[in-house]
Amino acid sequence: MTLALRLRRIGLVLAAPVLALVLASLLVTVLLIALGKEPGVVLDAMVQSGKRPANIVDIVNRATFLYIAALAVAIGFRMNLFNIGVDGQYRLAAFLAAAVGGAVALPGPLHIGLILIVGMAVGAAWAGIAAVLKVTRGVSEVLSTIMLNAIATAVIAFLLRDGILGVLSGGGNDVGTKPIPESGWFPSLDPVARPIIEALSSSGLLDSDTVRNPKLPASKEVYGFLIVAILLGVLYAILVDRTRFGFDLRATGSSPSAAVASGVSTKKMILISMLLSGAVAGLIGMPELLEGRGHNYSLNFPSGIGFTGIAVALLGRNNPIGMGLAALLWGWVDVTTRSLAILDPPNDTSDKVASIVQALIVFCVVIAYVVVNRWTKAQEARQVARQLASGQDLSTESPEPAAVGAPPTAERLDKSSDKPDDEREEGR
Repeated sequence: MTLALRLRRIGLVLAAPVLALVLASLLVTVLLIALGKEPGVVLDAMVQSGKRPANIVDIVNRATFLYIAALAVAIGFRMNLFNIGVDGQYRLAAFLAAAVGGAVALPGPLHIGLILIVGMAVGAAWAGIAAVLKVTRGVSEVLSTIMLNAIATAVIAFLLRDGILGVLSGGGNDVGTKPIPESGWFPSLDPVARPIIEALSSSGLLDSDTVRNPKLPASKEVYGFLIVAILLGVLYAILVDRTRFGFDLRATGSSPSAAVASGVSTKKMILISMLLSGAVAGLIGMPELLEGRGHNYSLNFPSGIGFTGIAVALLGRNNPIGMGLAALLWGWVDVTTRSLAILDPPNDTSDKVASIVQALIVFCVVIAYVVVNRWTKAQEARQVARQLASGQDLSTESPEPAAVGAPPTAERLDKSSDKPDDEREEGR
């Protein structure tokens, strides 16, 4: 591959996210002006908030489980599958893993390993239901996983009751699973991260107000599960881009009929990819479960992370590094918008503005991908036309690879209507 072609591929990978962020920034500016706020003041408040040591810890911790959620979604995306059920998979997995973890007493590594295995197994099994329905009955994974989300919520609500898998705490007002013993707690990165953050605070590189008191609160610790998230990203990159399975996965997602012609079983790939996606989804709640304050699953357990993972995967273009940056950006928006309440205490618009900003980012991501995809196809068509007009033999030219990590697009969804004939031929 020539240097020019490599640069062009990198440009295509970066074009859509950059365009999306630019459009989102413009729309957010218009929104703030419409709300009667000064965009410069709001942005400065968010930047200063993001420099505070305690907020840095919150951003990194939030990005940790957002990144795992994005990986779970991206595995399906590379297969052209839309695993909308990540939210239900991780909540049910965290709930049952918490119940098992609180019911047993094992040595530290074994206890942690058992909890992680239960979480991955439950997530994979719940995603496997949608996979089996798709390969046997042709049920869309979008519909089945959405319904499974609702079923998972109902199952948790039924089992999380006093006398079943729940126990009352806090004076009888709160219900949750039995707390996991200390042997099942995941070690944090506090011994490594705290000195670094406090040193940056003392030097003034972070928020200047913290120079006088650079110490982090004892409750603020960087999740040790960050290491697991990074390892998952490395394994994802190797599996998808450096193995035969990854090639079959991408080939099946791009053209099922061509994959079948080359001897790849589309049903097998659907099953495996959905099981892998569910297994990764089962780890999303582990940072909060094994390193949070209560070390149990309660009614206050974070929800909605699976749907946010879809946005992070789209913004990161299914690329492991891109999704990591997108997770940090999303965590930064979540945490820093808390400071907006200081600018307008009577109205307290921080949560509303954060939700709108994130929605605008997703909206702009979709628009940017469509624009870049159409522009790319138009450029390719012009190039082919010029080569044909010059009499060049195209049979000797190697086709230019598609953009790395391209997420499913509207045009790829439209092509799904052409698949029944191929599937019927495969069934014969």
